[in-house]
Amino acid sequence: MRSAFAVVAALALLCACARESFDVRIGSKTFVESAIVAEIAADLAVASGADVERRLGLGGTRLLWNALIAGEIDVYPEYTGTLKQEILADQNVSTAAEIENALATHGIRASLPLGFGNSYALGMRRDRAEALRIASISDLARRTELSFGLSQEFLARADGWPALALAYGLDPDTVRGLDHHLAYKGLIDGSIDVMDLYTTDPEFADRRILVLDDDRRFFIENRAVLLYRADLAQRAPKALAAMLRLEGRIETSAMIAMNVAVKTGLRSEREAAANFVAKQFGVIASLPSRGLAERVWRRTLEHIFLVGVSLAAAAAVALPLGVMAARRPRLGRITLAAAGLLQTIPSLALLVFMIPLLGLGAAPAIVALFLYSLLPILRNVATGVSGIPASIRNSAIVLGLSPWRRLLLVELPMASRAILAGLETAAIINIGTATLGALIGAGGYGEPIFTGVRLDNMGLILEGAVPAALMALAAQGVFALAEAWLVPRGLRLRTGG
Repeated sequence: MRSAFAVVAALALLCACARESFDVRIGSKTFVESAIVAEIAADLAVASGADVERRLGLGGTRLLWNALIAGEIDVYPEYTGTLKQEILADQNVSTAAEIENALATHGIRASLPLGFGNSYALGMRRDRAEALRIASISDLARRTELSFGLSQEFLARADGWPALALAYGLDPDTVRGLDHHLAYKGLIDGSIDVMDLYTTDPEFADRRILVLDDDRRFFIENRAVLLYRADLAQRAPKALAAMLRLEGRIETSAMIAMNVAVKTGLRSEREAAANFVAKQFGVIASLPSRGLAERVWRRTLEHIFLVGVSLAAAAAVALPLGVMAARRPRLGRITLAAAGLLQTIPSLALLVFMIPLLGLGAAPAIVALFLYSLLPILRNVATGVSGIPASIRNSAIVLGLSPWRRLLLVELPMASRAILAGLETAAIINIGTATLGALIGAGGYGEPIFTGVRLDNMGLILEGAVPAALMALAAQGVFALAEAWLVPRGLRLRTGG
């Protein structure tokens, strides 16, 4: 298994080395506001003449911070409260000078506040809160029947749910983690009673939602800033100067208006950003003009690349391992157990684990897909080869065939149906799992799916989900044709009759 990982890691590293070089790489978290601010910064950097890569919707705080430290991105929007309570929590910083010094040890700098703040709050559906006479967070402590749906990051943050529950005497075990955008739907339809809000959310102004009073003043000020690599001042000084023009320029009302415009479908994140830089700075940003067909075609090529490279590498490794497993059962059981163990690792966790080793983009996604492909191919090769009747093996020996010729002329053709079934299973798994690669900038069909979830846009979700389903059906068709061509006719007739 170690050599198998080395094979695909080498392929993935080649993919990473071949990627296009950019002056500035700008990232964002998965929520709308972060993406809008990143788009604004990108538009200003482009106007300065820089070649900019936009890596939006990459994940939560830790993933973005680690990517910044590793040099996978150069800039991303962050918040001062998150810096103090989450990223630099172990350094006990409080003042601006202490934050600056702590960031400097990592080769990172922060801009001055951009103007708006975005703190946490808790909200309930107004009619539900009024019926239960709940107006503040303290009131929640006396209602044990309430269900909480909180974002995963809020659940894990040092200044999030655990500390909030302790401060207000709430039951820490009454919550479930939900995507922030889906939690809002659950709140409106009554599936949950309480959710966490951002104070610049469009939902914050929704009259159906009551924002609970933080009567113990738990939530701290959370001003937006740009975090950037210190070496950017030497590598792209004009781009950095252009982005730092944002300091103090985004008012809270303007940020809320942009969030509302995007969440209601009036503008895309790119359009909202372009409109802002035009009004504030007189910068005319170019907007992507790709039509639906062009977007789907580009993502199809990206998806085929992810699936094809990982599947080919897995087949090259799993075929000989499967033959070995069939001929040496004891060693085979260990190999199959190792491949099965890899299959139990959650896909998102595996993708994040790969980032420090291979960075963002296609490389970690290819490695993860390769590892998930090993078990179905390996198991089917081992089953197919070991299931060949002894009489056929003996006949091949009597005919004087060498071990290699027995393998190529007898064993693999006899096991071809099982081998193709394993390859087909791995391909279908990869097509679905590859959509998660969009969370780390790998592209593919996951890009519109996650953007659609972020914007609550079913059209965008379908733009990725439908082609992915069609690709899976096409893969089944390809393997059906391959079976008709590769599986010996006698085996097909015997199974069919």
